[in-house]
Amino acid sequence: MIRRAGAAEAEALARFAERTFREAFEADNRPEDMDAYCATAFAPEIMRGYLSDPSVTTLVIVAEDGAFAAYAQLRPEAPGQDADLPQPFELWRFYVDKVHHGRGIAHQLMDATIAAARERGAGTLWLGVWERNTRAEAFYRKFGFVVVGSHTFVLGTDVQTDRLMARRIGGRDR
Repeated sequence: MIRRAGAAEAEALARFAERTFREAFEADNRPEDMDAYCATAFAPEIMRGYLSDPSVTTLVIVAEDGAFAAYAQLRPEAPGQDADLPQPFELWRFYVDKVHHGRGIAHQLMDATIAAARERGAGTLWLGVWERNTRAEAFYRKFGFVVVGSHTFVLGTDVQTDRLMARRIGGRDR
């Protein structure tokens, strides 16, 4: 089941968000950088702020056992560079629990995310994907995202490069 998350779920979603982020990136980064980033990005009060902010859409997939299986967050935001992106919305978080990989959940969540962006009036959906995360980049390409530039992402003290990927919203989705 895909639905919007509510503020009452902030603590559980913060734990899930941190766990899935660590699963995705911990092996390739220094522990102190992961700890520093996670402390500022996934604290329950920070997640509660996102879930209470009407400009942020947080979608979750809940597994049969009631636990989160995946989540995505989008917000109206420009990438901060000279990219020509009409009515830009950023898909700044998109994570699926490792135990649910390969089950089609990511496709369902992306379809729902694109629909939510369209409902919110987005003309473009964009995201940053770590240049070393080729699996994620290939996934986004399946949904019509193309590389339009790059920007820096700071993980603790490590300055990394993200590829900016974008796709127009409207018309044919895939």
